Amino acid sequence: MKRILLGSMALVALSTASAFAADLPARTYTKAPAYVPPPAPIYNWTGFYIGGHIGGAFDGNSVFGNNDGRFLGGVQVGADYQFAPNWVIGIEGQYSWTSRDTKSAAFTTGGFTVSDRDSNLGSVTGRLGYTWGPALLYAKGGVAFREGSNVSVFDTGSGSALSYTASDETVGYTVGAGLEYLFAPNWSAKVEYQYYNFGSTDVTVPSASTVVSYTNDIHTVKAGVNYRFNWGDMAAAKF
Repeated sequence: MKRILLGSMALVALSTASAFAADLPARTYTKAPAYVPPPAPIYNWTGFYIGGHIGGAFDGNSVFGNNDGRFLGGVQVGADYQFAPNWVIGIEGQYSWTSRDTKSAAFTTGGFTVSDRDSNLGSVTGRLGYTWGPALLYAKGGVAFREGSNVSVFDTGSGSALSYTASDETVGYTVGAGLEYLFAPNWSAKVEYQYYNFGSTDVTVPSASTVVSYTNDIHTVKAGVNYRFNWGDMAAAKF
């Protein structure tokens, strides 16, 4: 009797569960969301920066007959503004200390020797560049400066100093180009070529009734690092 009673109760429970399940709504199929890649990084060049550089300086062709290289190192400070949307315009001040190297040229006629000492270099330039991703290709140009007169004249035989006058310019122009790369938040690295021209120097030696003229131009190659302020004005500027 107990077996019959338990079997009946199980049959009733099974029937009730089946009926309840039949009344439930059909399960809705939900499509898995499509994969959305993260937004591409946005690199913002707008802001101020300060940094340093090292490299080499090479004299142009002149009466001294050489363009021996010498070490230089220095600092730079500037500001950039990015617009439209891949163009960057800016201004930069730069100063480079150079290894001192005195060049001399002896002149048989008159028996005198002219010497000119290399100078430290400075510049204030504007620059215009085109950026793609973290890279910026730019050109620059502006005013160049160097230290005061470095000319001396002396008698080739005796070594005594001779009187002279010289138009030794300390202000000229500079042009250049470079590539800068953002390698981390607030940090960029660059390589650049910069040319300095200070016109011609005319050295008049009255005792020899002679005028010596030569061009003061310098080629430089630099590698540098900048720390950039005001980074992250755009929330999406991530690395």
